[in-house]
Amino acid sequence: MESTALIPLQYALDTFYILICGALVMLMASGFAMLEAGLVRAKNTTEILAKNVVLYALASVMYLMIGYYLMYSGAAGGVLPHFGFLIGDEHARDLVAAGGGDAPGYSKRADFFFQVVFAATCMSIISGAVAERMRLWAFLAFAVVMCGVIYPIEGYWTWGGGFLKHLGFKDFAGSGVVHLAGASAALAGVILLGARKGKYGNQGQINAIPGANLPLAALGTLILWVGWFGFNGGSQLKVSSIEDANTVATVFANTNLAASGGLLAALVVARILFGKADLTMILNGALAGLVSITAEPATPSALQATLIGAVGGVLVVFSILMLERLRIDDPVGAISVHGAGGIWGLLAVPLTNSSASLSVQMLGAACIFAWVFVASLLGWGLIQLVMGLRVSEEDEYEGVDIAECGMEAYPEFTRK
Repeated sequence: MESTALIPLQYALDTFYILICGALVMLMASGFAMLEAGLVRAKNTTEILAKNVVLYALASVMYLMIGYYLMYSGAAGGVLPHFGFLIGDEHARDLVAAGGGDAPGYSKRADFFFQVVFAATCMSIISGAVAERMRLWAFLAFAVVMCGVIYPIEGYWTWGGGFLKHLGFKDFAGSGVVHLAGASAALAGVILLGARKGKYGNQGQINAIPGANLPLAALGTLILWVGWFGFNGGSQLKVSSIEDANTVATVFANTNLAASGGLLAALVVARILFGKADLTMILNGALAGLVSITAEPATPSALQATLIGAVGGVLVVFSILMLERLRIDDPVGAISVHGAGGIWGLLAVPLTNSSASLSVQMLGAACIFAWVFVASLLGWGLIQLVMGLRVSEEDEYEGVDIAECGMEAYPEFTRK
């Protein structure tokens, strides 16, 4: 029998662990900002940075006011969540209750903070896909809807105890709940928004539009890689027992190996297809490996985790090329990284977790995509009617930095 004297120490340790992991996930906001700032043109850098900073604040407030209760207050096995506000009873102060039964052994506010940064991550995925031609305020308006309603509802179906959870759907840290959801919303927005001017020619040619700062893109990827240890490791939610500590160690190791496998696989595929070591594909390969392992980083062996990541790295290269041919313009490859990687990650869970069912995993992926894509299509469409989604041709040519933010990121180097 566990000594009651250990309960306060375990409560404090697990609460601290969740908070530190949440801070690591928040660090991913800077990773997305740097990655996207590196992969867009210089004239659009300030606006992409503004989007990434403001969306985090919007996600925090909307998730507090609406999202958290939508996601975690519904009936077990249900479809429609409840509505409420996070007011009162914000601390699990009863240590005896917190240490026993199904009650969480950590502060409720720590859990809220950890969930907030996941909601913000989901929205960050969208930012890069719609870069260089979307109005800033249209993007922020959608962030309100995404973080307040769309993301929490599918989150309730899965992590909040809704029908997918009841069916046995497995998604340890969010390959589907966060990454596929973000990619689905991004795809809906890009379809309505259209491609950047000059991306596709009248004769069907695809024109490359290089980013302005690849060192920033590489830095952003490495920051995301580090933040992912909090993303996946923190999703164990506890570290105070021997079993939990060993699981966390496995999750950290497998997360790192999956990223490595995805990077190396993308490098090899790019070398075969293009004859060059394409840095953007290398970076996206690492991210696709991370997305792929996120659905189940605890049960694979080290080699299995590496292979799961490697498959994600291969898939992302071909997905980027396929979307290019379909004339779906995604400047940073976010839809491919988080969409293809997210679907593969969900479907790979039964390979190492015997309690998972492939049919249920497929159903979960389909439900998440269908809900988020359709709801986002309606949301983007309404915003388009009210304020418009796209900047003018003149503003797109001159750069959205001046049009949307009134300042340039690189004033010494921008053409006048």
